Amino acid sequence: MGTPNRFPQVLFNGPFTLEDALAAGTSYGRLRHRDVIRLSRGIKSLGNDTDIPLALLTRPFTLVTGYSAASHATAFTIWEFPGFLPAAGDRAVHIARQFPHTTPRREGVVGHRTHFNDDEVEFHEGLWITTRIRTWLDCARRMSVDEIVVVADHLLRVPRPAFEGRHQPHATVDELACLLRRHKGTPGIRKAREALSMARIGSDSAPETRLRLAVVRGGLPEPCLNLPVRLASGLERTPDQSFPDHCVAVEYDGATHATPEQVVRDVAREEDYARNGWTQVRITKRHMENDARSAVAKIRNALLANGWRPANPQL
Repeated sequence: MGTPNRFPQVLFNGPFTLEDALAAGTSYGRLRHRDVIRLSRGIKSLGNDTDIPLALLTRPFTLVTGYSAASHATAFTIWEFPGFLPAAGDRAVHIARQFPHTTPRREGVVGHRTHFNDDEVEFHEGLWITTRIRTWLDCARRMSVDEIVVVADHLLRVPRPAFEGRHQPHATVDELACLLRRHKGTPGIRKAREALSMARIGSDSAPETRLRLAVVRGGLPEPCLNLPVRLASGLERTPDQSFPDHCVAVEYDGATHATPEQVVRDVAREEDYARNGWTQVRITKRHMENDARSAVAKIRNALLANGWRPANPQL
């Protein structure tokens, strides 16, 4: 029968297909060893796969199913999209297959049957997967409009090359709009269209997007997003959101703002704003509860104090 340490090292990297094992020099007999785990028809594993990247876990499922790609919740997780998608944490693998081929049906797989254009699938980390923008549309059916906006903002966001190693956003507004025109009638298309009309370039995180949506929904002016602000002293600051006409800067303080070093920087930032006639509003996770009502109230009070008046006095 052989023992586990006689298997080629490459097979310990993650689940593999029968063809992978044979190509690596393993025999059918060895594959019957008690420590070889059967995950699905034609897919096996040599150990605990809980710590293995999802892309590696998914790869063999796309190989044994022709004309297919990882999609939907699986692609959502692999692409590390922000926001909330029901079932994104499930261990089942979502595989989409090109029409007119049949829907994938196998153990451990949620199958989908769809139409792909050539530019809607790519080869990533050893597996075929729907592109980021196609994944965005595929997942729209199960997401709220706000969560679709969160992902759209993520795709449109201009990266910081020094920290991210890329210069271009994952998508442009035109690319997302073209995708929607291409797939008229797709489940979730109406929500995706509404979300695209609400998407903006500039949000750096999901909480920032949710805050922006709450601010506009609360009847406040739409804020500028991560726009550099030149203060009277010549100092430049880049608040997460700002209302330059009323000298109000909004900063969303996430978990990284709890370190002692960051606290010092945050205090200095607030002092800079105050010395130059600006009001800083600091928002935390607590303020985002109950549809961000507390956050909107804080921003509204700062705007009113700095001369803003709503077009509708009842707001």
